[in-house]
Amino acid sequence: MATAGRGSKGKGGSVRFAPSPPPEGAHVHFQEQLHDSAVMVTQEKDGSFLVKVGFLKILHKYEITFLLPLEQSGEGDVCALPVPNPNLRVLSVTSLPEGLSVHCEYTAHKEGVLREELLLASPSHGHVKVTVQARVMDRHHGTPMLLDGVRCVGAELEYDSEQSDWHGFD
Repeated sequence: MATAGRGSKGKGGSVRFAPSPPPEGAHVHFQEQLHDSAVMVTQEKDGSFLVKVGFLKILHKYEITFLLPLEQSGEGDVCALPVPNPNLRVLSVTSLPEGLSVHCEYTAHKEGVLREELLLASPSHGHVKVTVQARVMDRHHGTPMLLDGVRCVGAELEYDSEQSDWHGFD
């Protein structure tokens, strides 16, 4: 008769907790930034803006829309100044009662934390520098959950036979 080996014993001692309801009137509160699913815009001390757009995937193109809390007074349109940046392009700037709505197109061209700049010319604020910050993941880490205001509009993938869904008909 064979004896059981060292690894064949069942493991005992597991602990289970009975579910208990939270005390009456207890609520869990999170900081606003922890569960906010929208693009985050903060104004820096120098008057420029930092726009955090969250996680993006490398070699994908995104449309990003965010609101700058700048009130426009007087006449004149706000426009984007030409900046030699092939990865970030302003599509439109719209003046709203609550500020400036900026709609741009961004291509996530390399991994890591990326910061791209754009400049807006405003009659009432002069030149406004806006830095768009994204955390770009490589293609092997899945698909990120996009924040409100960020929309994937396509992939700029180079052909890779491993990624092709077409297998032919044999």
